[in-house]
Amino acid sequence: MRQILPRSLFFVGLFALIIFGILIVLLGLPTERTWSVLWEDFVAGLPFGIWILVLMLALSSGIAWWSESLSRSKVQELDDIFQALLRNEDQTVIQAAQMKTLPNQLSLSILKLQKLLESQRKSLARISNERAETQDQIIQERLIMERQRLARELHDSVSQQLFAASMLLSSMTEQEEASPGLLQTEKMVQQAQLEMRALLLHLRPAALHDKSLRQGLFELVSELKEKVYFTIEHKLEEVPLPKGAEDHLFRIAQETLSNTLRHSKATEVHILFIERDNFAILRIQDNGVGFESEQSKSTSYGLKHIEERAIEIGATSKIVSVPSEGTIVEVKVPIERKVSHDSNLIG
Repeated sequence: MRQILPRSLFFVGLFALIIFGILIVLLGLPTERTWSVLWEDFVAGLPFGIWILVLMLALSSGIAWWSESLSRSKVQELDDIFQALLRNEDQTVIQAAQMKTLPNQLSLSILKLQKLLESQRKSLARISNERAETQDQIIQERLIMERQRLARELHDSVSQQLFAASMLLSSMTEQEEASPGLLQTEKMVQQAQLEMRALLLHLRPAALHDKSLRQGLFELVSELKEKVYFTIEHKLEEVPLPKGAEDHLFRIAQETLSNTLRHSKATEVHILFIERDNFAILRIQDNGVGFESEQSKSTSYGLKHIEERAIEIGATSKIVSVPSEGTIVEVKVPIERKVSHDSNLIG
């Protein structure tokens, strides 16, 4: 509304010039005799000139307010369109750009911008898929070999020693004179055995290989259910996604669950992977300790890595956490489906 006063002054000056021109045409050049009608003739108790001045000010203020409101509505409409572009709501952008309230040239420019952004998103997704495939081909064999070597060495050395120590302690604690300290040591060794088994179980490549994301998540959840102390509920659907998007989502799930195990102190975790409204939605929710929003910049939850992975595949991420209530991590990936041209043909 800061523009109303300048606009009003502009229209006052404009109307003053127009009225002055009209008076010159009707009354001639301004003299005291010819223009005395402005202050000598009264209408409803006020000089005729005062009425002209009031009318001029009223029209100027009204037109200035109307033009400012129209300008603000246009700006708001453009802001809504650009916000829809940022949210990747292509259909909303097209409908808004085709409205008659926008000039044709501006509507065409917005539609061109929408097509350009859509092309850029597809290019980023394609590059991400190609890079994921290339990286997998280069490092997959080395990664598998290194993990297998490490698992073999841990199994042949540390795991065997823990097993031997556990057996020895079990035989000692079977005696009636076993001390509480010895019983506690046995429990610690057994717990170390469980930790070692969990470590060996997770020493495998993070990529999905020939599995779908649903299969990879199901196996991950099944493994966790055997090793963790809290309840895991899950709903997993088969959703068609490119390989790069599936690998990124799988790593996001691993990162989120790792953070939950280490930091959340949760008793329940819900994992959801579904398709809704042409979006693949991955949501992981726990009832842990949560964190303040100001802590997200310095926390070890790896939130930045999750957001970066989501951006690389053209997805949107949302992380909501409430202290003492839990954390929700949600990633939405738009699903691109190929439309058959044959369905548009009418015989």
